[in-house]
Amino acid sequence: MQLNGINIGFAITGSFCTFDNVKKEVIHLVNEGANVIPIFSYNAMSIDTRFGKAFDFVSEIQKITSNEPVTSIEGAEPLGPKGMLDILIIAPCTGNTIAKLSNAITDTPVLMAAKAHMRNNKPLVISISTNDALGLNLKNIGGLLTAKGVYFVPFGQDNYSGKPKSMIADTTKIVATLEMALDGEQIQPILL
Repeated sequence: MQLNGINIGFAITGSFCTFDNVKKEVIHLVNEGANVIPIFSYNAMSIDTRFGKAFDFVSEIQKITSNEPVTSIEGAEPLGPKGMLDILIIAPCTGNTIAKLSNAITDTPVLMAAKAHMRNNKPLVISISTNDALGLNLKNIGGLLTAKGVYFVPFGQDNYSGKPKSMIADTTKIVATLEMALDGEQIQPILL
């Protein structure tokens, strides 16, 4: 159990169709003995969709982790200076978040958490879920793939005929990706 006692920031952005899979992995991490600190983007914590009500999802994650979620930029900023996290994962990480992260924009709690965390040279893991991975966002993903200390959960096209530019990470590989990233290694293969 390499994650036992590890402080993991689990940042959630608004790819709502992946929330059920993400929740399973949060449970998995807690069962591994990790201290999981949830962090929500404004959209993830406020938009009700056909996949569920935002309040219910945030409440479930809080209950699973037994930690108060980070829901503001002011709340996320101390994560770095106080060295509160050993590793941070953004799952799901939308194309919007990828583009902003790639261009150093910090206008959500998730992005501020990433910026604050990365200043300590600790690993950041990205679990992408975007309809634009092979479109305009490809350059942003490419930039992050080459960034020091940034690791990716293996990903691939989820519907090449209906959404040819869409890609999504295999969330069942989150635990393994985190374990390897803590050792400074990128899990392989990265493309599915």
